[in-house]
Amino acid sequence: MSGAAMLGRAIRRLLPACLGALLGVTAVAAPARADAGDVTEYPITTAPRTLPAGITAGPDGALWFAASGAGRIGRITTEGELTDFPTSNPDSLPFAITAGPDRALWFTEGTANRIGRITTAGHLTEFPVPTADGFPAGIAAGADGALWFTEQNGGRIGRITTAGHITEYAVPAPSASPCSIAAGADGALWFTELTGGKIGRIDFSGRITEFPLPRGSGFPEAIVAGPGGMWFTASGAGSVARIDRAGHVTRFPLPDRDSGPSGIALGPDGRVWYTDQAGRIGRVDATGRITTFPVKGGADTVPFRITAGPGHGMWFTELFGNAVGRLRTLPR
Repeated sequence: MSGAAMLGRAIRRLLPACLGALLGVTAVAAPARADAGDVTEYPITTAPRTLPAGITAGPDGALWFAASGAGRIGRITTEGELTDFPTSNPDSLPFAITAGPDRALWFTEGTANRIGRITTAGHLTEFPVPTADGFPAGIAAGADGALWFTEQNGGRIGRITTAGHITEYAVPAPSASPCSIAAGADGALWFTELTGGKIGRIDFSGRITEFPLPRGSGFPEAIVAGPGGMWFTASGAGSVARIDRAGHVTRFPLPDRDSGPSGIALGPDGRVWYTDQAGRIGRVDATGRITTFPVKGGADTVPFRITAGPGHGMWFTELFGNAVGRLRTLPR
């Protein structure tokens, strides 16, 4: 068993399901499917174990990430220069982060039950979630100019304006563990139900539609808009899948049995990229053709979340590697 898997088992009880349920993967690095010469990894030097989770491209040309284990928000330039900013509580567990319409960064704080906002200058504002122990997990900017987030324990989808006003909408099954959320091409927000085995869709009026996944789909986790619909990782099934507006699901099994797909993002090349906790970054095109790239640190680093960044780069966090990585892509 890898060191990452052993540590993952020890902390699963302390972390939200979006994070903890995915860390029991026993990962052994498999042969690479493509050259990893364009992968660069930047160690996080501000703390020994920050557990970097969510990552996003900021309006300032830098990458911003949630340092879950340190209660901080990090910033890294394309040259690898690091800065970080503390939240009001070192145990707040910041998890997901996204760029807002107001040129600030917005993030979830699970154990603190807050939504945070930080400017590119480092000014922090935090907004409490109305539902007690709601445990906000995923967050995304909507086309309506607000931020939308999931409440994992509260079984709700939340909407917060840039002024901090929050509205909540209950998911039909309270125990569904809504996890990640993303804006779709149809203007609605789409979200995963980690333990509910469904993909949900919510429009701006708060109306929710759910699509049950086929048996054997594993745990639907991260989600993003891509070619032909919404793409999501199915960690328990070792696959990446796509769902269209009608709810039809197409699964693309990953080539290695030890795969643990986690984060997902649309790349500048028009293809979908994902992190694999077995120590790889993967790429899948609209036909389902998969290419993988090994992370230099191997499986013990646990590649976790991923985003497109400046300079045709895919940037990712290494949950246990205490690092941020970059993989250069080719122009579209």
